[in-house]
Amino acid sequence: MASLVLQFTALKCSPLSSSFLSQPSLFTQHRHNQRRASTSIVNSVALANAQNKERVQLKKLFEEAYERCRTAPMEGVSFTLEDFTAALDKYDFDSEVGSKVKGTVFYTDNNGAVVDITAKSSAYLPLQEASIRKVRHVEEAGIVAGLREEFLIIGENQADDSLILSLRSIQYDLAWERCRQLQAEDAAVKGKIVGVNKGGVVAEVEGLRGFVPLSQLSTNSNIEELLEKELPLKFVEVDEEQSRLVLSNRKAIAGNQAQLGIGSVVTGSVQSLKPYGAFIDIGGINGLLHVSQISHDRVTDISTVLQPGDILKVMILSHDRERGRVSLSTKKLEPTPGDMIRNPKIVFEKAEEMAQTFRQRIAQAEAMARADMLRFQPESGLTLSGDGILGQFTSDLPEEGLDLTEVPPAEAS
Repeated sequence: MASLVLQFTALKCSPLSSSFLSQPSLFTQHRHNQRRASTSIVNSVALANAQNKERVQLKKLFEEAYERCRTAPMEGVSFTLEDFTAALDKYDFDSEVGSKVKGTVFYTDNNGAVVDITAKSSAYLPLQEASIRKVRHVEEAGIVAGLREEFLIIGENQADDSLILSLRSIQYDLAWERCRQLQAEDAAVKGKIVGVNKGGVVAEVEGLRGFVPLSQLSTNSNIEELLEKELPLKFVEVDEEQSRLVLSNRKAIAGNQAQLGIGSVVTGSVQSLKPYGAFIDIGGINGLLHVSQISHDRVTDISTVLQPGDILKVMILSHDRERGRVSLSTKKLEPTPGDMIRNPKIVFEKAEEMAQTFRQRIAQAEAMARADMLRFQPESGLTLSGDGILGQFTSDLPEEGLDLTEVPPAEAS
């Protein structure tokens, strides 16, 4: 304020000349300039007073806040010190290499994904660690923004202290565990052939690569032709410590063949078409559905009825285990002759019912054949039991022979 007074007292006005007063416009302008200068000075004083007042208020607020922090630091805080400690424990984790952490994928790029694991530094999932299988982008392994998953810490980037994560290592351990379980259950699995060598083929099972020796392959074809194909396999040896996974195609095929009873119905897929019929994959075994066994109606062009990849139910007509040949039929499963051509869906739906009817007819025919044999060859010394089984004569067989009037006739389908 004193400086302003000094400024006022130091102001000196030069005497007005008569020529200046004689020009009204110049005089008016001069007075206007004086008023503007005075207004500017007054405004400066008012602004300075307001700023000083604000400084005083801020100083008072800081002093009061300091006093509260010194005397009552927890006053007005909605949670206690114990709550704060619990919150820290909730988000605390072991960041050592080899430990597992929960994280949420923040975003992905061509080289991997950034993962939020609530740590001080960021974490990164490289592409090669995103899956046990080879992928070109993390999204192929289901890694997308927002995904929450458990990761394994496998390293640290010294440049920025960020952590390096892995899903592949976790999946690798789970895959071995799954293979041990399947081996204990003696279960058959599908394996894709991904490599061949002089000793056998390499198959991918549960994301792991296992070896199938030539002696454990049931096919006689060139093993090069097996590349990229799937084969039924069973586990022979599962040794994670030695990284040994030995598989057998023969064991899987033997298990499947045990279920191929004559007259049984199985589900298969059309593998290829030939002029004489279609090859059907039934659990890793190729069976032939001859053109004459497709339908009661004549089939001139198989491709009008079947296509590779079609799923259908077939009946086992015969099985030559030594030669590895299986004969199939859909003709026997037709509720009405020609259904395989006009309505294949109903053949699929009623396959088991029609197979049961067919087996009953076969049993009746066999029973009548046995009875006829006994009628015309009584000297054979055989008798027909109630189950239709031939055996030696028993004391309960009448001397005049069998009464064939009770033999039921074959029923029409």
